[in-house]
Amino acid sequence: MRILHTMIRTADLDRSIAFYTQILGMKLLRRKDYPEGRFTLAFVGYGDEAEYAAIELTHNWDTQSYDLGTGFGHLAIEVDDASSYCSQVRKNGGQVVREAGPMKHGSTVIAFLRDPDGYMIELIEKKS
Repeated sequence: MRILHTMIRTADLDRSIAFYTQILGMKLLRRKDYPEGRFTLAFVGYGDEAEYAAIELTHNWDTQSYDLGTGFGHLAIEVDDASSYCSQVRKNGGQVVREAGPMKHGSTVIAFLRDPDGYMIELIEKKS
């Protein structure tokens, strides 16, 4: 067994695809419109879905925004150097909401970004 994907809803699909592909370096793996249901699904990730988990971006055509709620926490991505990655994200127009540094009560270096819909993304620096 393995995790296939995590689904998040997005108000502006093209803006979200741009964020995940241009700022986080993922690839658009597939995209399909469902006119009868008035929604579009787009899958983004770092590799082929046969081997890697993906993020499913769901856009309901008639919904302008979503309440993020209190149950969802964040997505996590491993990076080689969290500080350098934050600089690159900022340079490309992304929002860094917590600079790279050790986590509270630990030594793992982390940082947090916010995607265009307000979802949090944790960067976890790979241990050497």
